[in-house]
Amino acid sequence: MISDNEEQLLTGIDSPADLRALPAAKLEQVCRELRQYIIDVLSVNPGHLAASLGTVELTVALHYVFDTPRDRIVWDVGHQAYGHKILTGRRDAFHTLRRFNGISGFPNPAESEYDAFIAGHASNSISAALGMAIASELKHEAERHVVAVIGDGAMTGGLAYEGLNNASTNPNNILIILNDNDMAIDQNVGGLSKYLVNITTSKTYNWIRYNIYQRLLKLNIISENRRENILRFNNSLKALINRQHNLFEGFSIRYFGPVDGHNVADLVRKLNDIKHMKGPKLLHIKTTKGKGFKPAEESATEWHAPGKFNKETGERLIHVNLNEPQLYQDVFGHTLVELAEHDKRVAGITPAMPTGCSMTYMMKAFPERTFDVGIAEGHAVTFAAGLAKEGMIPFCNIYSSFMQRAYDEVIHDVAIQRLHVILCLDRAGLVGEDGVTHHGLFDMACLRPVPGLTIASPLNEVDLRNLMYTAYKTDDGPFVIRYPRGKGELVNWRNEMQMLPVGKGRKLSDGDEVALLSIGPIGNEARKAIEILAKESFSVAHYDMIFLKPIDEDILHEVGAKFRHIITVENGTLTGGLGSAVSEFMVENGYGARIKRLGVGDEFVAHGSIAELQRSCGLDAESIAAAVRELVLRDEKKKNTAMLSFFNILS
Repeated sequence: MISDNEEQLLTGIDSPADLRALPAAKLEQVCRELRQYIIDVLSVNPGHLAASLGTVELTVALHYVFDTPRDRIVWDVGHQAYGHKILTGRRDAFHTLRRFNGISGFPNPAESEYDAFIAGHASNSISAALGMAIASELKHEAERHVVAVIGDGAMTGGLAYEGLNNASTNPNNILIILNDNDMAIDQNVGGLSKYLVNITTSKTYNWIRYNIYQRLLKLNIISENRRENILRFNNSLKALINRQHNLFEGFSIRYFGPVDGHNVADLVRKLNDIKHMKGPKLLHIKTTKGKGFKPAEESATEWHAPGKFNKETGERLIHVNLNEPQLYQDVFGHTLVELAEHDKRVAGITPAMPTGCSMTYMMKAFPERTFDVGIAEGHAVTFAAGLAKEGMIPFCNIYSSFMQRAYDEVIHDVAIQRLHVILCLDRAGLVGEDGVTHHGLFDMACLRPVPGLTIASPLNEVDLRNLMYTAYKTDDGPFVIRYPRGKGELVNWRNEMQMLPVGKGRKLSDGDEVALLSIGPIGNEARKAIEILAKESFSVAHYDMIFLKPIDEDILHEVGAKFRHIITVENGTLTGGLGSAVSEFMVENGYGARIKRLGVGDEFVAHGSIAELQRSCGLDAESIAAAVRELVLRDEKKKNTAMLSFFNILS
């Protein structure tokens, strides 16, 4: 806690330069104030708490030692960067975190020059930092330090190892900081995690090696060109002495650690000791996720993004109403268990998000058939393909935004072989406060061209269950089901699951003036819009397409032949989605209807509540109703103008 007698330091830090002006003895106080400030703000304005509490000392030490923003700090996943935002001129705006028109929950160069690189998806920091470091060398810039901060969870991602491999073969001086807290979001998995927990090294050995190397360099006995061979020899000798091979030194990367990541004075000393060393370096720090807030320390997964909470008691202020609809992900989780109970071939796969996607229900019921593969989306898809090739029926649940990282595997490993893999894309569409890096807007557009895929989206929870059952029963290639973040529409959603006809939609309401075609839960906003319009005597037919691919051509022929006005509604990018599919069909079949497409335009969408973002993108009920009015009334105006011109000619 902060003493009442202490002069507050954080309020005087408007930039890292202000921090660097303080004596080193004051840094512990800065850390205490910074940690408390994060807790104070996030208790009333929800965000990612535990990860940022764990990196407070590291953040202070980095900005104290390095000349940011000239020196670059590349954060891997923005969950750990809240302290960074507060120290880099955004303290007074921190209460707007993740709010509409407020600051982002992730580092974003468009927001601040201190945010060196975008950081929403894991495992990219080493590759980005290496590119930035080599760019500085190629431009012959004065010494610029580049630091990549990567968490142990992100080290399960293959991209991190591609970056490490490249860093070992190209001349560079990057510093990689491995923030090892034994956790990602859920408990870390895999042999690598166990390795990081157990890894050891000798501080004395590193000190002696460095000093001997510097002396030999000054005496011209060795040169930088021979450094790599000598480093490999040293690493082999060290492995022999310690009886343990160091993974990172196997990449010819100097390894230091592990060190206490919560001793800010020691971190400052170590960073100053190694910052000018030539060649790639890795500092391994051990931290506690949720450090300084006991409930978060004791249950880091629960406190990853806890919502509002009482900062004094640690009570999470969760509103539970059993009469409200369930979360879509919970419906998925419970339904998967039901299918697994019925068939031993059913398996569940998630890349490090069992809690978020509710795969935890399957883990509890059938642990031997449930696989958390870590932050490795490409592997998750190909692993599912291997299971399917041998007769299993895998449900691979990946957030839509993260599925972008597995696009090649969907095509090459699943679609070409027409394997019975069921891809469940959670968080499809606008996701809310996580913002631009997490919106699942591109899945329909990028997957629609892939041959052999079935792509569907449910209007509600009952449809989700039916689609999961249909996908399970339909052994005719891969099946994609997309559904959004958050609550559904129905309180009573446990139905007796039934097969849906693949490639068939349904008419929800009849009308004569406009045909409104929607796909997925955004159709509920369209239904509300039709109710508004009915009071104004507009006659609108509503079709729930359900399937994007194969699309229901019978409905499209019916609509094309009957209606002069068509509106499509989708919670995704306009380019390549439902609207594009409908437009292509109408043109190819000679229908002349006027088509208005509603969805997300050619832009990246910022953060805010889902309601605010739907309104901003024109996807809420009022906006959809306004689009119908504009289309119909504009056409009426044109007809009236044409009639007036005709009578003027006659007169």
